[in-house]
Amino acid sequence: MMNSKNHLEKLASWNETIAKKNALKEDIYLTNEHIEILMEARLFFNDYGFSPSIRPLCKYIARDLGSHKASGIYLNKLFPGSPAREISFLAGLPKPKNCI
Repeated sequence: MMNSKNHLEKLASWNETIAKKNALKEDIYLTNEHIEILMEARLFFNDYGFSPSIRPLCKYIARDLGSHKASGIYLNKLFPGSPAREISFLAGLPKPKNCI
């Protein structure tokens, strides 16, 4: 179930099928690389209790997946526009606080 801002109301109801469906609405075809980043965002949320903005997310990704996957260029290629906002939306998380 989605709220008025198109984010999931219950974080536990998220799955890859929902992510893929929502990604298609954003003209994004999810690959394993996308899913890997979405899973990192969900892990971040589980660890810290909030959706990450881009800098904390990049540090978290670098720690777990390596710096090459934590670059803004890499993330913007996968999630064009506003990567933090797209990632949180597709990962079934609330919008990061500093995203417009």
